[in-house]
Amino acid sequence: MGAIETHGLTKRFGELVAVDNLDLDVAEGEIFGLLGPNGAGKTTTISMLATLLGLDGGSASVAGFDVVQQPSKVREQMGIVFQDPSSDDILTGHENLYLHGLMYGVPRAVIPGRIEEALELVQLKGREHDLVRTYSGGMRRRLELARGLLHHPRILFLDEPTLGLDPQTRQRIWTHIESIVAERKVTIILTTHYMEEADRLCDRLAIIDFGRIVALDSPTALKAVVGGDTVQLEVADAAASVAALEVLECVSRSEVRDGRLDVAVQNVAQNLPAIFAAAGDIASFSVRNTTLDDVFLHYTGHDIRNEGAEGVAKHMHRVRSVNR
Repeated sequence: MGAIETHGLTKRFGELVAVDNLDLDVAEGEIFGLLGPNGAGKTTTISMLATLLGLDGGSASVAGFDVVQQPSKVREQMGIVFQDPSSDDILTGHENLYLHGLMYGVPRAVIPGRIEEALELVQLKGREHDLVRTYSGGMRRRLELARGLLHHPRILFLDEPTLGLDPQTRQRIWTHIESIVAERKVTIILTTHYMEEADRLCDRLAIIDFGRIVALDSPTALKAVVGGDTVQLEVADAAASVAALEVLECVSRSEVRDGRLDVAVQNVAQNLPAIFAAAGDIASFSVRNTTLDDVFLHYTGHDIRNEGAEGVAKHMHRVRSVNR
């Protein structure tokens, strides 16, 4: 049995189907990513797996326990890091961690050692007795990670763990996450809007759109499916260029993005002359590797989405009773 399994997982909010017949099988020790536009069903899925929301259909198990029949057992096995910080500002980092240990039933005699261990892992030693209100955004995220790990969970849910952080802090958080998996063999379910984050961290990822999985594989495999390198062109007539390029066998995708023409091309070195001939009047060009951004847009399109049902699930994520 996998660390997390779902079969036909479904959630409705009125007439809106937020999660639609979702099947997942996440292995132990895997970092599994959930990607999707706003309102796609990512947070709703995590909320059901974390026993914050009930199921309207299907089944789900976490660490071998049924989320409906055995919710308390599921909570004992999981940790969760919310998108919005949930640590208490008027307490110190150490006090937040101690209270978390008590709420999860960690023996009092064991808690100090667990706190030291967690602080060491996220490199907050020396600041644990400062009020959380004095912490930077990156320090707060690291404290959230420490708190989520304090009771030694088998499963860790990370909902946008680096949202709003600067690139340097984001890189440090990624390193901490990798250390957690290497040292603890924890299974991680990660949601993120940062494609670079998903590419670096995830063993596999599922792209969800309108509550359904539209693609599932490793980042490398997904990029290979979308196509080879991308040639970016500035052309005089984008519509005419797209029509001419799409008939070429070497072109797997061509689309206008941010005023430029993006063309996914197999074997760029060999086929670049044919691309230039078909594109017409070219003002400038560049070549880049296919990224998860290309994969994401390929499967979900370009339309900006409203949050929809995800707003309800995110509200549920702020309910701190999950940590009790």
